[in-house]
Amino acid sequence: MDARIAVLGAGANGASIGADLIAAGHDVTLVEQWPAHVESMRADGLRIRMVDRELHVHPRVIHVCEVAGLREPFDVVLLVMKAYDTRWASELIAPHVAADGVVAAVQNGMTTDAVADVAGRARAVGTVIEISATMSEPGAVHRHTPPEASWFAVDADPRADRVAALLATSGRVERFADIESAKWMKLVSNCSLLVTTALLGLPMLDARDVTGMREVMLAASREALAVGAARGHEVLPIFGLTATDLGGSADVAETLLDAVYGFVRAGATTTVLQDWTKSRRSEAEGLNGLVVREGARLGIPTPVNARIVELARRVEGGELRPAVANAAALVGAIGR
Repeated sequence: MDARIAVLGAGANGASIGADLIAAGHDVTLVEQWPAHVESMRADGLRIRMVDRELHVHPRVIHVCEVAGLREPFDVVLLVMKAYDTRWASELIAPHVAADGVVAAVQNGMTTDAVADVAGRARAVGTVIEISATMSEPGAVHRHTPPEASWFAVDADPRADRVAALLATSGRVERFADIESAKWMKLVSNCSLLVTTALLGLPMLDARDVTGMREVMLAASREALAVGAARGHEVLPIFGLTATDLGGSADVAETLLDAVYGFVRAGATTTVLQDWTKSRRSEAEGLNGLVVREGARLGIPTPVNARIVELARRVEGGELRPAVANAAALVGAIGR
């Protein structure tokens, strides 16, 4: 019998993964909280627009308010929600996961523990996701990195085999015995890129070329690496890098930044800027904010990440607008 799969969170990334699974013939249910998006997919299907092609599927999709009416359990749940939504989303879906089923945290941030707290350690699977996609209208996603240019990391434990096999339909998959260190490495990358470029209101490639911004990104990354080391995380090669790539590097932060920029396409913006454009809260507190909080706990200075979080809070509080002029405040935090 085919595994029953739920993709919980059918935003740009979740919809992209779900569409690939549907096209591959899997039994997939999309669970989404944006009513207009749900109704559009029900009426006209889901379109994933890529540079050279379009994938059009007709998914089975339900609104989060309909989850309580489900009767058949899911064998695999791919949780593709914002990091700050992890706990309530896990509570929502946990009663509908089979006894031997798993819930995979296909998210940014250190979210595996939150899933494990709700669903149980044996059913929680840690992953890392690297997909670039945007969605500004219901039922349609612009995917900047198609499956051949997307990347995932999945826990090496055999209980995660089903998750790895499913994600392989949507990108290249690598397995990691220390998935939490791999997730921290992705957090390091996110700290350098997501909020910093969003604060300038620019696509990622354009923001990198603003004077001083590469140095800001590297400084944020180095702080996150230092905090990660104090937490006991190993420096691991993600994004298709090898141990030799990192071992032979004079600066891991620089190697990592250049690697992630290899996934970036012209015009692509970060999820943080997309959230702010929609007047939504971003994941800044769970990324750069986590580095700042853990740095304070461990006695490690994090002035650049602290400035990034300060400015992000001002944007989300309506006091500041994303603009190139914010680069000066970011650059000013280097060396504090």
